[in-house]
Amino acid sequence: MVNLNNRSRVAIIGGGISGLAAAKQLAWLNPTVFEATSSIGGVWRHCSYRSTRLQTPRPDYEFSDFPWPDRTDPTFPTYKEILDYLESYATHFDLWRFIKLESKVVAIKYLGDEKKAGFTELWSSNGKALNGQPMWEIGVVTGQSEMIEWYKFEFVVMCLGKYGDVPKMPVFPFGRGPEVFEGKVMHTLDYCKLNEEETKELMKGKKVVIIGYKKSAIDLAVECAETNQGSDGQPCTMVIRTLHWVVPSYSIWGLPFYLFYSTRSSQFLHERPSQGLFRSVICNLLTPLWTGVSKFIESYLSWKLPLEKYGLKPDHPFHEDYASCQMAILPENFFSEADAGRIQFEKSSKWWFWEKGVVLEDGTKLEADIVFCATGFEGKEKLRTVLPKPYGGLIENNSGIMPLYRGTIHPLIPNMAFVGYIESVSNLHTSELRCRWLASLLKKHFKLPGVADMLKEVDIETEVMRRTTRFYKRHCISTYSIRHSDDMCREMGWEKWRKGNWFSEAFSPYNNQDYIDEKKD
Repeated sequence: MVNLNNRSRVAIIGGGISGLAAAKQLAWLNPTVFEATSSIGGVWRHCSYRSTRLQTPRPDYEFSDFPWPDRTDPTFPTYKEILDYLESYATHFDLWRFIKLESKVVAIKYLGDEKKAGFTELWSSNGKALNGQPMWEIGVVTGQSEMIEWYKFEFVVMCLGKYGDVPKMPVFPFGRGPEVFEGKVMHTLDYCKLNEEETKELMKGKKVVIIGYKKSAIDLAVECAETNQGSDGQPCTMVIRTLHWVVPSYSIWGLPFYLFYSTRSSQFLHERPSQGLFRSVICNLLTPLWTGVSKFIESYLSWKLPLEKYGLKPDHPFHEDYASCQMAILPENFFSEADAGRIQFEKSSKWWFWEKGVVLEDGTKLEADIVFCATGFEGKEKLRTVLPKPYGGLIENNSGIMPLYRGTIHPLIPNMAFVGYIESVSNLHTSELRCRWLASLLKKHFKLPGVADMLKEVDIETEVMRRTTRFYKRHCISTYSIRHSDDMCREMGWEKWRKGNWFSEAFSPYNNQDYIDEKKD
């Protein structure tokens, strides 16, 4: 164990999109960014397939002060393009000087008085983010070394992310788990570590079963189908536990998708936190309108895609998937591969292993050589492994949601922020704006409410999500993202109406370009 003197006042843990955004906005504090791997990029570096592309148009996924070289390119960027973009961003703003690669945080200690922080009237006992003295000690293992180096900081920004690192694996009854299966079981995280030749060799001519029906499962099924073209190929079977709506493009009956959810006028139809009695009444009266919007989109998807042919039409309305950030963009050839018989579908809420493959709830047996678990990640578990007691046990509230005020501050965890743990249509935009808000907080441009008031705000937000979608445990703000941004602008002292005229304000989509820093100092 080595204790090191440290000149940085702020630590940022994680070198993905959120970590880079935090480093840029907090550069005036000379932060130290600890990245466990040998490169920046987060999930785009370590959880991408060869076919992985962004799910949003290029201009909707860029930093406000660093546009893409060609914003007019209509194609969705590949993961390699995104990595190049992120590295260019780090170079342009000289962020590399803050980044320590191959530096894995293995432990965190709280140095303050626990009796005066976390459970007091004001966050961090006095409401201040920076107290002028070290509040956290961070243990870091560098490279192949087994020695822990300890650094002290006034403030810590957690940007470990919700995806990657810790795979979420199903739990099976005794005798029905992977141990009885004679084939190979892999999580998608393991698949991402393979190169193109290795993936083809793995799946070529093999009977493949994929558990899941979200973006990673869909992309994996397409790669499997493409690999197994030819007479010696085998079909890939997707086992779907919960159906979700999928979208072929960002156009609905010829209308741009943003008109339905990403403008002030469209979001006015949906419930939002702390909206008051009058607006609640209006929102209830407008229920038939937003229900009609959802059905309008569903009608297009049912016409455009062979959902009923393959039994893939969800029973729940489209807006529930959008409100929980569950919507996935389909690869162009997904259903053409299904039509060719190279992708097949089975629906079952429960499943387990047998010697030759997978058994479904109704007793159907699927033979398999390889079973891929596209079952998600335990992002919150990563936080629990490094946060000390009692803070690790406070990660989730009773509703299973991480209680973050403005999606950034945990009211009960002092001198620490969390970025990248809430979702919207563009997670880059969500993270960057919260980093701006965090920088404003650290500059003492505003004060946080009391702990009780922040917890109340989180509870209200949770109830809105609960009433909006059955999948509310994904902390998604997509149906009220503009209001969420308005609240942060108000606290930072910015104008909340960011457009030039009332028409644009009502009917144009909001994006990062609307939140260029207006108070640079």
